[in-house]
Amino acid sequence: MKNLCFISFILCFAACVQVKPKKFELLDKSAFETSIDGKPVSLYTLNSGNGVTVQVTNFGARIVSVWTPDRNGQYADINIGYENIDKYLNNTGERYIGCVVGRYANRIAKGTFEIDGQTYNTPVNNNGQTLHGGLKGLDMVVWDVKKVSENQIDFQYVAKDGDDGFPGNLTIDMSYYLDSENGFRITYRAVTDKPTVVNLSNHAFFNLKGESNGSICDHLLTINASAFTPVDEFLIPVGEIRDVSGTAFDFRKPTPIGERIENDDQQLKLGGGYDHNWIIDRTDNQVIPVAKLYEPVSGRVMEVYSDQPGIQFYSGNFFDGKGIGKHGKPINYREALALETQKFPDSPNHLEFPSTRLNPGETYTQTCIYKFLTE
Repeated sequence: MKNLCFISFILCFAACVQVKPKKFELLDKSAFETSIDGKPVSLYTLNSGNGVTVQVTNFGARIVSVWTPDRNGQYADINIGYENIDKYLNNTGERYIGCVVGRYANRIAKGTFEIDGQTYNTPVNNNGQTLHGGLKGLDMVVWDVKKVSENQIDFQYVAKDGDDGFPGNLTIDMSYYLDSENGFRITYRAVTDKPTVVNLSNHAFFNLKGESNGSICDHLLTINASAFTPVDEFLIPVGEIRDVSGTAFDFRKPTPIGERIENDDQQLKLGGGYDHNWIIDRTDNQVIPVAKLYEPVSGRVMEVYSDQPGIQFYSGNFFDGKGIGKHGKPINYREALALETQKFPDSPNHLEFPSTRLNPGETYTQTCIYKFLTE
């Protein structure tokens, strides 16, 4: 009997040990430690203290991984990224993964705009247009790390006068802060010494099932917007403000992303799906809820808060499986999406759009929050 009790004790102890597996595997910091353009690069881990862990690198100020639990406490990395710095430098898939984009997020028509009668030309890197700042932008540079703690990291970068054709020395201070309610807060401040245009955003890609774990078309999306800006064949706004009512662009109620994505709609054909700017319903410039993403099987939710007038929803239409994510799986067609809070595309060439001009003595500010929870 004693032997039987002892065996039972051992089996029970072993079972208790086995039910305590690691929640997840963080990326190795050494895989990111290098020097680029003479500046040190590393990987940093932020912890909310309440179940969410985020890893970021100062190369392009990229979000590399976001570990969140589902409604049953099972973890997945819901952010698309790569497992080492080499893949960010020499990737064969999407360039703009997890990074800060600018100086001008989104597109500028034909890479040209005017300020006070002077014409400025920026590199055309996307079908004859300037996309996300040009050839180098803010995504292919090393940001200075000014301060880092368990749940916050502060960056700074100075974009020189004339970089990618933009005027003015632009000093940008940006912070990532992961709060105890699992809100990932991104704040920007920028000043210039010449009149210039500024439109910053973060280009993190998400799949609430986990990276490369299937289509995002069954995610339910809500966007608090009654209008969007239609585009031409180059995805440049035509200047119209179009009501979403009765169209595939009406996400004012939770709607599966794939429900209308193949509709016979010219705008969907031009974008290859959704790749458009929605105009947020707002009465001021305060931080308010602007979007919500829900994955019904896992129960994961991502709420988006912003003080910006627009949000670009991109449904991952150009992923083709050539890029391999950090967990060894290809990033396939429509297996990730971006919700980028920002001002409107091509605003410098549309006086009717919210201005993106920044003058000396003024301060550009922006706040975006991605909050992670379950239902």
